[in-house]
Amino acid sequence: MAEERHIVAIGGGTRDLAAREPLDRFVLSLARSGEPRVCYVGTATGDAQDGILLFFEAFSRHRCTPSHLPLFWREHDDLRSHVLEQDVVWVGGGNTASMLGVWRAHGLDLILREAWETGIVLAGVSAGMICWFECGVTDSFGTQLAPLHDGLGFLAGSACPHYDDEELRRPLYTRLVGDGTLPPGHAADAGVGLVFVDGELAEVVTPREGATGYRVDAERETALAARVL
Repeated sequence: MAEERHIVAIGGGTRDLAAREPLDRFVLSLARSGEPRVCYVGTATGDAQDGILLFFEAFSRHRCTPSHLPLFWREHDDLRSHVLEQDVVWVGGGNTASMLGVWRAHGLDLILREAWETGIVLAGVSAGMICWFECGVTDSFGTQLAPLHDGLGFLAGSACPHYDDEELRRPLYTRLVGDGTLPPGHAADAGVGLVFVDGELAEVVTPREGATGYRVDAERETALAARVL
């Protein structure tokens, strides 16, 4: 039987370790190993040390083996081998457009697709949410939000993170979907995980009451039922 393909697209992160712990634990629970190997990819912030340290601090609270995959200073000659040894790949937030460009230059986009197709869980926040879709709303290109049209396309349609914690995201996303600039898609409040199995939305999970995900098309925005972790 083929492995299920999981992507957990999260609407935004937090530096509060206690607040993020339920979602981190949930993502690890999807792994095929009881003590999963989980790799952080911090390309979207230029492999900034604070993001790497936060990741290790967060995941040291769980039964897992954390690592990270820098691309601005290469520590792995064979990216493919390192990624395919993992059970979970966790992508941090930052500049989505720059991250995708670097990934493509190093061939990581193709490696991540292979990882997903073999059952490795893909997860991420903000930029790490948008990247899995065909397109989305980003602040990658300057001080104003704008559409991004060249996501990886593992998931169909468009995506918008930070739906409840950045006031300009929601009106812009609904307008761009409404006028056809972006195809219909999904949005998520900060900290909310949209759980896709084999490319289809299976559930919405959240560590906090009242936060959720949304399906957005040209006619309407529909709040989705969320399970509180």
